[in-house]
Amino acid sequence: MRDRRPNSREKILAAAADVARESGPGSLSLDAVASRAGVSKGGLLYNFPTKAKLMQGLVEGYLRDFEQALEAASTGDDGENPLAAYIRLSASDCEEKQPSASWIFSAIAEDPDFMTPIKTFKRQLFERLKGETSDLKSLLICYLAIEGLRSMDLFEFDVLSKDERELLVASLLEIAK
Repeated sequence: MRDRRPNSREKILAAAADVARESGPGSLSLDAVASRAGVSKGGLLYNFPTKAKLMQGLVEGYLRDFEQALEAASTGDDGENPLAAYIRLSASDCEEKQPSASWIFSAIAEDPDFMTPIKTFKRQLFERLKGETSDLKSLLICYLAIEGLRSMDLFEFDVLSKDERELLVASLLEIAK
């Protein structure tokens, strides 16, 4: 059986992720992405007509990866409940150094629909957790606390110390039991 070769869209997204990690998403250049992917700029623009669409593709890939990790954690051998898995995965994401959110604002200015996949994902995730969590009050507290933690990281206004973050996550995991 032959290995599946990545298509140009996948190569472009992989290259864009590499370039964004190296220089930050706000400094992402279409020329640098095309060069890294080994495609012409026209080939890149065929798949992603604007920089905002390329960034949207990266975000959609992240959301798919997060969904798969959540599914794997929820159905794994340890039987972690979906809310606890969401808390643990999100807290882990928040520990990683994140680029400045300024690129998001420029992507939204270029394409107001940029946020649509994120809004859709968040709504579906919340509805899924609501269907799998018996205590709505606990879900609301945990979900909003984690989204607040994500926002603090994204907008670089984290006011919590490392110990306070760890206490918050431990407390949310207790609530999620």
